[in-house]
Amino acid sequence: MRLTADYPPVWLAGSLGLAWMAGRILPLSSWPVTGTILCIAGFAMMAWAAIFMLRHRTTVDPHGNPTALVTTGPFHWSRNPIYLGDALILTGACLWFGAWPVTPFLVLGFVYIITTRFIRPEETRLETAFPAQFAAFSTRTRRWI
Repeated sequence: MRLTADYPPVWLAGSLGLAWMAGRILPLSSWPVTGTILCIAGFAMMAWAAIFMLRHRTTVDPHGNPTALVTTGPFHWSRNPIYLGDALILTGACLWFGAWPVTPFLVLGFVYIITTRFIRPEETRLETAFPAQFAAFSTRTRRWI
């Protein structure tokens, strides 16, 4: 594991902070039930994906080198279910905080950052380690959903 603060949870925390501030600046009605459901779904998606990665004895560190290509479980539907879980948590928090007008901007900004800073380098490492398998996987499975 690299010694750096450049990890997806740091970006998620920053985005959650912006959502919270937006909810305080623009005090609109919140949707706590919907927000809670989305947050729980996001955490469940992340846990499910992490379990599959650990079962296959590959790294969950986005800067690490993969030792296996996981294509089952949540990876059957998304090549990046942990990041999808992050996006669900951010969406749910925006609704919970009453920051729903800024939700599209925060979520799309988060998705862009995660894609450029983490997903693309991870995919390069997977293509290098598992050329044929990753090509088939990326053809049949979308990056996000």
